Amino acid sequence: MPTVRAGDIDVYYETTGSGEPLLLIPYLAADQACYAFQVPEYAKHFTCISVDLRGAGLTDKPAGTYTTELFADDIARFMDAIKVERAHITGLSLGAATGMWLAAKYPDRVLTLSLHSAWPKSDPYLRAAVGGWQLIAKALDSVPEMVIKGILPWCLTPELYAAKPEYVDSLAAFVRSRPVQPLDAFMRQSAAVIAHDCLAQLSKITAPTQITFGRHDAVTSLRFADPLNNGIKNSELVIFEDCAHAPLYEKVDEFNQRTLAFLMAHSGREVAASRA
Repeated sequence: MPTVRAGDIDVYYETTGSGEPLLLIPYLAADQACYAFQVPEYAKHFTCISVDLRGAGLTDKPAGTYTTELFADDIARFMDAIKVERAHITGLSLGAATGMWLAAKYPDRVLTLSLHSAWPKSDPYLRAAVGGWQLIAKALDSVPEMVIKGILPWCLTPELYAAKPEYVDSLAAFVRSRPVQPLDAFMRQSAAVIAHDCLAQLSKITAPTQITFGRHDAVTSLRFADPLNNGIKNSELVIFEDCAHAPLYEKVDEFNQRTLAFLMAHSGREVAASRA
């Protein structure tokens, strides 16, 4: 199992494919396998580096205050440890919050930035939603069951629950199959979500950026689209219709096609080919 020392923690990661490095950052309570439906497609064109954040998966889970800025610092140190100078950066939700801090603080390390279901600064509604997940996790004393009962309904539309119950059950089974996040680690990660504020840093992001939302997302709804799109100069906005917080699971083919098209448009091989 590949693990490297990055600052004060050992970071677990997996690498697949070949080409320019594409670093995928997980969302809250998830490990690197959360991009299981994307990596096979992305890896046809890029070296996919899927990483476990501090507090999740097989990466260390030390005590202390976690912040999205700290996660970004971890990723920068991780890139140093594996000797990757620059990479395409992709993240969803907490992964996106981490990615925007990384691109703002370390602009020379980021080739492109993909922000899926992102938000620049936590507002009262988002804080209330995440606070509810914390209460559920404590009551159940189980992070996986909290994810299934508390978070998954925010991620998928009612229509998907009705039309494809077996698929929803398979996602729940997948959650239960992954390394279990301890309750205290979830509380530290979720506290970072509640405290997230990168609004004043957006103007420092120079990498080409794709910003995507699900039309029916409530937790990171389209209320955040204009602040992100206007705050990041070189950005484009994509809306996935008939999706909530997790288009990567609800519209897998469309999500892969549109996000991969952005990455390919800004890859060295694609740009070189267009100039030939």
